[in-house]
Amino acid sequence: MEYVICVENLKREFASKKGLIKKENKVVKAVDGISFEVEKGEIFGLLGQNGAGKTTTIKMLTTLLAPTSGKCEVLGYKTFGDEKKIRSEINFIFGGEMGVYRRLSARDNLRYFSNLYLIPKKEQDERIDQILKLVDLADRADDLAETYSKGMIQRLQIARGLINDPEILFMDEPTVGLDPVGARMLRDIIRKLKEAGKTVLLTTHNLAEVEELCDHLVIINKGKIIARGTPQSIKGAHATLEDSYVELVKEVSA
Repeated sequence: MEYVICVENLKREFASKKGLIKKENKVVKAVDGISFEVEKGEIFGLLGQNGAGKTTTIKMLTTLLAPTSGKCEVLGYKTFGDEKKIRSEINFIFGGEMGVYRRLSARDNLRYFSNLYLIPKKEQDERIDQILKLVDLADRADDLAETYSKGMIQRLQIARGLINDPEILFMDEPTVGLDPVGARMLRDIIRKLKEAGKTVLLTTHNLAEVEELCDHLVIINKGKIIARGTPQSIKGAHATLEDSYVELVKEVSA
């Protein structure tokens, strides 16, 4: 069993000021001692409500945020200290419509990011064509991104995230704001990435998405893990994963 992500007792705290007149320092525990591992080639889910700590966790894993304490390793390297060894081997896709240049075509967007990753010119065209076909944008490759729908923009973001042929693709709420057709198309692409041997770590609060896609997941609530396993094992005797999730949150909030 090969783990490509190892997290142990990971914490991230923020200092904030509380009070309108007399300012008092307050420590906010965004991530509070979580531990999990991700196997190579699987789709792994971080499930939780808004504010649960999902995005903070993924930012630490992608070297964008330093942990307060604990172990946080990707591909055997520390995410804070070995950043340069990790960044060329991963990529990160945001939800929504950020991350691409809307006044460029899909092809020109991918050429731009190919140059940032120092991909040789002789490899760029073939790789770009393959990726555009994968995300079903080949027929609109030379149209400006500003003419695209939300779903097409999100597929272009996935194309951008694949341009460096990453070992691990991190996705933060990838289907947010998409209509059902666009969301299903995106889920189909995620499954194709798994078939191609990629590891995908997905943050979401969409329970149906987790049940359909994820091999394993953890449920985070207020910075702590409250359940882990396969979607089926977490669902247990409940009729749906949603029923199990609601029950778990009630138990820890009681």
